[in-house]
Amino acid sequence: MSTPSPPSSPSSPWTHVAQGAAALAAGMGVGRFVYTPILPLMHTQAGLSADAGANLATANYVGYLVGALAGILLPALVRSRTVLRGSLLALTTTLAAMPVAQSTAAWGALRLLAGVVSALVFVVAASSLLHHLRGHPAHLSGWAIGGVGAGIALSGLLLLALRSVADWRAAWWASAVLTALLTVGAWNLRPEAAAPASSEKPESTAPRTHRWFGALFVSYSLEGIGYIVAGTFLVAAIGQGSPGWVGNGSWVLVGLAAVPSPALWARLGRRWSRPALLLAALVVQAVGIALPALIGGTAAALLSAVLFGGTFLGISMLALATGAHLRFPRSVALLTAGYSVGQILGPLAVAPLLHHGYHRALLLATLVVLAAAAAAAVLRIGFPHHMVVVRHTAPPRQRESTEDARTAQGLSGGSGRL
Repeated sequence: MSTPSPPSSPSSPWTHVAQGAAALAAGMGVGRFVYTPILPLMHTQAGLSADAGANLATANYVGYLVGALAGILLPALVRSRTVLRGSLLALTTTLAAMPVAQSTAAWGALRLLAGVVSALVFVVAASSLLHHLRGHPAHLSGWAIGGVGAGIALSGLLLLALRSVADWRAAWWASAVLTALLTVGAWNLRPEAAAPASSEKPESTAPRTHRWFGALFVSYSLEGIGYIVAGTFLVAAIGQGSPGWVGNGSWVLVGLAAVPSPALWARLGRRWSRPALLLAALVVQAVGIALPALIGGTAAALLSAVLFGGTFLGISMLALATGAHLRFPRSVALLTAGYSVGQILGPLAVAPLLHHGYHRALLLATLVVLAAAAAAAVLRIGFPHHMVVVRHTAPPRQRESTEDARTAQGLSGGSGRL
């Protein structure tokens, strides 16, 4: 009796990886995060105040939460190629419209809409990867998710090339062109297929894991606050005390470090426990965020970029995979909700500090991430490492690989969100 083969991509799994990476690079790497290297240009050339810059960031994160919730409440969106293509086109349009808008309110509306559609792109792309790469090695999904880093690196290189020959308007238009090119690469990505009706009975009993899940929830929500402050203001902070090229150059390094990080953290999870890795990654990230504020200089800025880029996607993978391991009801949705709310609160929390520059904001973000690390340390106490995953009967090593493959689902918030 033969077993059914896992869903496959049109030609090879790497084709699907490339298409998914292109979608994530467009939707997240450029569409969501290109604002970070453009923000200093808008401060100096468009007269954007520090408070207004924080508000535009918050508008984007609110839109992202709205789009992600839409993906959860309306599951059909996850399986729609029309939604994917329409969202990519709408995202390109919002980027191109930024230079045309004449007011902060209009910029806020555009960034809000960009947040909604970038979340929908992630919903479809991450769910597609989960579905079509099921049964393939876990690192394939990791490399696809690394497309977020590739988009960050590409947008950083673009801004680095334009900084001496163009203004903030050209930067937004060039970002729209880059998003359009990535859209072409993602155009034929196949969304997740509808799941067949299951005849399995739901699990009647589940271990009580509230203690560990509570610590995990606190840790991941605090990470949402701390990471987004660095993700929004790192380039501007570095630019205040380093040569002009270092700010955008550091953002390129963030992206380059982020490309392999999901696959790397997934592999490390085979040797060390996820709670231990989560604690380590949070401490490393806190050091990276603090460096530009405490030391300054080019070397510290570039090291900060590598440490931050190499951890922020890995932390998401580890936290959400840990929640799935604990089998807490709707763990991924709950964790992602806390993370998303944290991203909204982060820029608002540091806005009063921005009148004195960005260093105080980075130091506050460092303290928040260290608090997240403390919660992760509590998570390690008595953690049920050997708890059997629901309905898994594979040998331990194979079961671990299966859990790692589910990390893509973790990043999707139950239906595909970061």
